[in-house]
Amino acid sequence: MEKNQEEILTLAIESSCDETSAAVLRGGREVLANIISTQIPVHQKFGGVVPEIASRKHIVNIMPVIDECIRTAGVSLKDIDQVAVTYGPGLVGALLVGVSAAKSLAFSLGVPLIGVNHLEGHIFANFLSTPKLEPPFMALVVSGGHTALVDVRGYNHFKMMGQTRDDAAGEAFDKIARVMGLPYPGGPRIDALAKEGNPLAIDFPQALTEKGNFEFSFSGLKSAVLNYINSEKMKGHELNKPDIAASFQHSVIEVLVGKAFQAVKEAGRDTLVLAGGVAANSGLESRLREEAAKRGVNFSYPSKILCTGQCRHDRLPRLLSGSGRPLQRPVSQCSAGAWS
Repeated sequence: MEKNQEEILTLAIESSCDETSAAVLRGGREVLANIISTQIPVHQKFGGVVPEIASRKHIVNIMPVIDECIRTAGVSLKDIDQVAVTYGPGLVGALLVGVSAAKSLAFSLGVPLIGVNHLEGHIFANFLSTPKLEPPFMALVVSGGHTALVDVRGYNHFKMMGQTRDDAAGEAFDKIARVMGLPYPGGPRIDALAKEGNPLAIDFPQALTEKGNFEFSFSGLKSAVLNYINSEKMKGHELNKPDIAASFQHSVIEVLVGKAFQAVKEAGRDTLVLAGGVAANSGLESRLREEAAKRGVNFSYPSKILCTGQCRHDRLPRLLSGSGRPLQRPVSQCSAGAWS
């Protein structure tokens, strides 16, 4: 007898970067457990993630995290109906650890193994924070590895409106923070420091702002900030770090907000969702909320725990609809949704 979809238990595993995570979900949107093992203290002294070290730490952490997740959920492995795992994009060595663990578990349990897309997971985190959310909607994905505008036309249908040509916004945050002597991860440090500064103190550039261009570029902004800092040091001036942080963040946010609402209008959507690690930035969330209210656009964003180190269990509404792909092909060839 087949289980009701609302009762299906999914074990989801995530190891795409520097955090090992596992979650158990019942149905599409009920989280029974979400366990995260962070590597921030390990990578902090390097000022960023070292891929080889991240992979080795995943090997150490993956099974204890899964064990704790199962215990916290109050279920046993034999209760699991399917296993889902992030297959990419991400750090290859790190992904391999999660995929290997998921394949082994699915094989031993005799249950389906489903490969899921990292980028889609960021977007679908919003279904856990906003249970009534349904496609179609526009998604602004902003993280350490991605900056993109995605028109979510259905659970399985995505159109890439535009993405970064060079650095992701989150990567720029971390690099500028490192130059300013702020500890890793830099994004939250910049966000906190920006609250003490004047966002209009320094006129940093904003790239690709012409109407109808939905692509992003942050390498020029990053260079401009670095040049400003070096110039001030050469002049013997004391750096006003709050003003630098506020002005840099202002330039990033204005580009993101401007393009996001242009895309909403272009696609004829009435809802905008924010996704990715940089969704935890209070300045970005505040500006998007403010602009959405002015324009009469619905706005959704995930809770902070679902912005960054969560297991990519947020794809479950689509997995339960039968659109996840069993890993009968090489992982690199699997895709959970159709992109155009």
